[in-house]
Amino acid sequence: VQLQASGGGLVQAGGSLRLSCAASGRTFSSCGAGWFRQNPGKEREFVAAISWNGGRRYYADFVKGRFTISRDNAKNTVNLQMNNLKSEDTAVYYCAASTVAGTTQNLPEYDYWGQGTLVTVSS
Repeated sequence: VQLQASGGGLVQAGGSLRLSCAASGRTFSSCGAGWFRQNPGKEREFVAAISWNGGRRYYADFVKGRFTISRDNAKNTVNLQMNNLKSEDTAVYYCAASTVAGTTQNLPEYDYWGQGTLVTVSS
């Protein structure tokens, strides 16, 4: 599975962005998927995850109520809608896929990673 993230950019606090992750490989539809983020000098942290069929979703506490993860297996895409963005959401965002079909926040359980897309939120 190969992943390509896009949609990052500069936005003012309170604004919205939609990240997309395009996947190639016929096994993607059976994989769990997630989004992580990372800032320089810090560990990569979990943001959101979705099960293989979209039936289960799981979010980090700091994005609950603001971010929504979704997927379209017909198009091999996973999206992250980010609303009410805060300056602390500034980071490089990575999409990932896991052979664990459910949702997982554990980074080592993700087998495939995209290249990252930068989100900058100005206050």
